[in-house]
Order: sequence, then C-alpha cells, then structure tokens
Amino acid sequence: MTTTAIETPHIDGAPAPSVWGARLRGVARVVLGTVLIVVPVFLFSTLITFLLGATSGLNPAAGIAGDAATPEAIARIDAEFGLDKPVWSQYLDWMSGVLTGDLGVSWFNKIPVSELIEQRLAVSASIAGLALLIGLVAGVSLGLLAAVYRGSLFDRAVTAYTSVVSTLPPFVISIGLILVFSVWLGWLPSAGYVPLEEDPDRWLMLVIMPAVALSMDVVADVARQLRTGMVAELEQDYIVGAVVRGISPRRILLVHALRNGAGPALAILGMKIPTLIGGAVVMETMFSMPGFGRLAADSALRGDVPIVQGALVVAIVFVLVCNVVVNITQGMLQPAAKRRE
Repeated sequence: MTTTAIETPHIDGAPAPSVWGARLRGVARVVLGTVLIVVPVFLFSTLITFLLGATSGLNPAAGIAGDAATPEAIARIDAEFGLDKPVWSQYLDWMSGVLTGDLGVSWFNKIPVSELIEQRLAVSASIAGLALLIGLVAGVSLGLLAAVYRGSLFDRAVTAYTSVVSTLPPFVISIGLILVFSVWLGWLPSAGYVPLEEDPDRWLMLVIMPAVALSMDVVADVARQLRTGMVAELEQDYIVGAVVRGISPRRILLVHALRNGAGPALAILGMKIPTLIGGAVVMETMFSMPGFGRLAADSALRGDVPIVQGALVVAIVFVLVCNVVVNITQGMLQPAAKRRE
C-alpha cells in the first residue's frame, strides 16, 4: 500500500523541511519556466498589436482636419502623433511607452489612453472579477460534492447541469436573467452602472446579472474537471492509507485529495480567463454598461488606433498575469502529486 503522498509532519504538525524544500524547488522551476514563456509571448503579442494598427491604413488627419485637409495640415498632424517616422521607430517609441505605462493619446480627443482605460476598467473588472469569484466558489463546491457523493442523484444532476450550461452562450443566459429578474419579478435593474465606492448595494444589483451569466460556463467546466480529478484521487491507495492512519475525512478531502486532484480544474480555469474578458464586452453591451470593452469597440469603429492598441495591451497583460498565477498555483500543488510516484 502506497502512502508516501501524505506529508510527514513534525510533532507540531508542520510539514517536514524536506517537504518544504521539494515544494519550493518545484515552485521555482515553474516560475522560471513561466517567465521564459510569458516574456516572449508578451513581446510577440504587443508586436502583433502594434502592427495591426500600423498596417490598418487609418490616419487621424482625416478625422481631425476633415476631407478638405491640405497636405501641410496632414503632415503637421502626422508629425504630432509621430506617424511621419519609420514603422520600426514608431514601434520602439510605442513599446518604450508601454513598458513605462504610457499607452499614448487618443487621436481625436487628445486624452491619454491610460486615463481613458482607467476610467472604464473598473466596470469590466467588476463583471469579470465577480464572474471569476462565482465560478470558483460554485464550481469548486459542486465539483467536490459531486466527487464525494459520486454515483448519487446529486452527482447525476451536476453532470446534467454542466452538460447543458456548457452549450449555452452567456448572452442567452443573460436574456433569461433579464426576463426573470428584471421584467417579471422586477428585483434587479437591467442596465447601467454605479461605482462600488459610491453605492455598494446598487453596484451589486447592477453587476450581479452580467456576472452570473458570464460565470455559468466557468462553473460548469471547473465543476466537471474537479469532479473528474477528485474521483480519480479518492480511489488512490494513499487515500486508503490515510483513512487507515485515522486522518480526518475533511483533511483527507480538502488537503491531500484536493491538492492532487485540482490540476485539471486549474488548467481549465487558466483557459477560461480570456473568455471572461471577451464575454465582459458582450455583457457591457447587453446591460448598457460603460466599460473597458465598449470603449475598445467604439474606438475601433471610430478608427482611434491608440485606444484599441492600449486596450489590447491591457487585456494581454491581464491574461498573462492570471495564467502566471495559475501556473504558480499548479507548481505549489505539483510536488505533492510527484511524491507518490
């Protein structure tokens, strides 16, 4: 019977030094590997982002000076925004600004892009952040309970729920929520946004429906993957050994089995983060919220390239940071899984 996956405690219950050493070495390897991947991905993604704007053929002169603009006026506007330089020089100037937090200025209202994004980012962060929280709490809870009561009616209900919800786009769920909670029951407003610091209750009432609609797919995937991973772990020999040794069922479930069985759920969570950002754009449109996504979409329609580029950079950074956190978390869990090999 293999029981080496259970940590060897000191008298005071703390993990042995060898356990901490293995865990720290595993985390260090993951951090180094993640950095070696994230930095090239960031540079490549920002290069593509810049080239999309540089090769789009859009120019602020037509919008600022009008159709009757003289060649002198166009040259002056190009020089003002640095568009008279070679593309490689424009990229270096833009990239140096990105690395210092300067995303340029809007072509049409001359307001710094970082300021415009900061004004709108709280709306998107509210929707995506609350959706992620709901997805984690509900997904982990359903996955754990389905694994513990595997084969039961509850387990089959969770499986049916995850299968159905995975096929429904967020905008379909949001329409249903609006019909039920806004039109029929009149409990929640269907449009608008109020900052959290201004009115927390009103903020929650306005954000909860788009967040719930956006979180359903996360809940379904996290629950399904966690249930699969936990069922496999609960059938391992080291779990039987832990039971024989008299370790409490709660500790076996939440410490040993969850640590080793959460890998698939964490992996799918990292893949879902970009969809939360994209879904937030749709939710902002459906619920008439002045968010980051609507700013990027409206700027794209107007041809305001610096805002679109800045929005893409912020989205890239957010996705990379979240994936770094997921990878590091997996690295912290990985040594426990390897110790039983």
